[in-house]
Amino acid sequence: MTESREQTWSRLAASTFDLVIIGGGVIGAAAARDAALRGLKVAVFDSNDTAAGTSSKSSKLVHGGLRYLEQREFSLVFESVNERRVLLQIAPHLVHPMGFAFPIYDDSPVKLTALRVGLMVYEGLALFRSPKRHRTLTRKETQVAFPELRSKGLKGSPLYWDCMTDDARITLEHLLDAQQNGAAVLTYGRVMGLLRDGHGRISGVRVKDALDDSANPREVEVQAHAVINATGPWSDRVRGLSQPDSHQLRCTKGVHIVVPAERIQAKHVVVCTHPKDKRVLFVIPWGDMVYVGTTDSDYEGNPREVAADRADVDYLIDSVNAYFPGVNLTDADVTATWAGLRPLIRAEGLSPSEVSREHTITVDPDGLISIAGGKLTTCRRMGAEVVQQAIDWMALSGNPRDNLHIANTAQQPLPGAVGWPENDEDGQSVVRLVVEAAAGKLPKPTCRYLTERYGTRAIDLARMAVTDQRLLQPLLPHRPEILAQVDWAVKREMALTVTDFMARRTQLFFRDANQGLDAVETVAERMAELLGWGPERRQRSSDAYRAEVAMSRRWRIDPTAADQGEPARG
Repeated sequence: MTESREQTWSRLAASTFDLVIIGGGVIGAAAARDAALRGLKVAVFDSNDTAAGTSSKSSKLVHGGLRYLEQREFSLVFESVNERRVLLQIAPHLVHPMGFAFPIYDDSPVKLTALRVGLMVYEGLALFRSPKRHRTLTRKETQVAFPELRSKGLKGSPLYWDCMTDDARITLEHLLDAQQNGAAVLTYGRVMGLLRDGHGRISGVRVKDALDDSANPREVEVQAHAVINATGPWSDRVRGLSQPDSHQLRCTKGVHIVVPAERIQAKHVVVCTHPKDKRVLFVIPWGDMVYVGTTDSDYEGNPREVAADRADVDYLIDSVNAYFPGVNLTDADVTATWAGLRPLIRAEGLSPSEVSREHTITVDPDGLISIAGGKLTTCRRMGAEVVQQAIDWMALSGNPRDNLHIANTAQQPLPGAVGWPENDEDGQSVVRLVVEAAAGKLPKPTCRYLTERYGTRAIDLARMAVTDQRLLQPLLPHRPEILAQVDWAVKREMALTVTDFMARRTQLFFRDANQGLDAVETVAERMAELLGWGPERRQRSSDAYRAEVAMSRRWRIDPTAADQGEPARG
């Protein structure tokens, strides 16, 4: 069991923390894990659920960024490909090698010889420890792997290896590990202001319960020696509490569409260059679905309201149809979309795709430490860097922290990888243990699915499921998710709303053809039992999820829909 929300509230008011982290996305979560493992007393706040923003709406890739070689960002690529290896080691249940095929045509902007040289450099920067070495598929081999791919002018396809992940769950597991090592974690805790000492230095934060709809929602003042702002697209807004004229960020929007796998036959990820602007994007096989992305355009609206529009979807469909002309993808094939924001460091005179993905750490005169930019792949390293900056600040401000532990985050496994057998790439030995724990009451495909999501923790989840016949119930007749996952999400993974469960503890929002809408009432009913909701709260949480789905479909109805402020919370 994790610490209850009420226990966390009590601890916040009664303690002085070494470090407060604002933001429960992947960077904030990685920083919290690093800080807790060092022995720092740390508190983490997010105004929404963990990974509710960019960290659940990425391309879900753990990769070095082959295209960054063209921009000569060798240090970023070196850091990324080596962090890819680390994440493979500490989260083998969530990070999986994938082949990436890059079809080259007579008219391609990238030539076959140049790409081969680039891949040699790419693997060299990884110290030749890529999941597999690259090779070039012949024209015929390419057509076998991708029978619907355009054949006219095709010369061949270099095939290299990167990784994909579940971005929301890898964020969650970093935060769970921080919590298990003593961090106080409060989701739906909105930071309303900064506290200051007699010298004007930041000495903590004032936090409001974002789930408290009463006239006077509860608040708490949390004392801390250092405060990190790791809020991604909200970084400038939070920094504005310290420096009112902060304009560090340039947010760009990345949109993905999801279509059924039977519409596009792809053995590997296909790397495409868009026929109009030559931007690189991906067609990614994803079980019984395929997703396509991403776009890259400037965005200045409310981060809570970022969504795909008509132009975004057309852009992605056009690219698919250019590479797979026989597919004739249309609007009707799109089952879901998602849109996320890249919190890039502002740079003038560059297109969105040319802006560097490097991160920056800023320390304001009053001590607010802000981290922005970066990539999902480099989350662990970014977390370690910003925590070290906080430790340095504490020493300078008269609050040195001595006798800290070494946070070996590059080797200590995330919770779902504890006990994961070495050299068991596909986790079959763990699947067998989950089948055994389920005592014949769950089909093997469900046990495999649970292993892929929870790693070795799936063993305990299966044991819990078999204690109550109701918990074995599938949430949807055609899918592997079961009711026990709702209990696990609430009791072990800090899920507090229907959206938390549907979009981030599972991926029903993305992977189900109807985006999980047919399971909403089942999930809401069980969460109401577990969390003590009344009918009004239950309805509000269900409606908030339906609103989230509606926003992902808004491009169909009103492509010019303007930002309307923050959506309702469940």
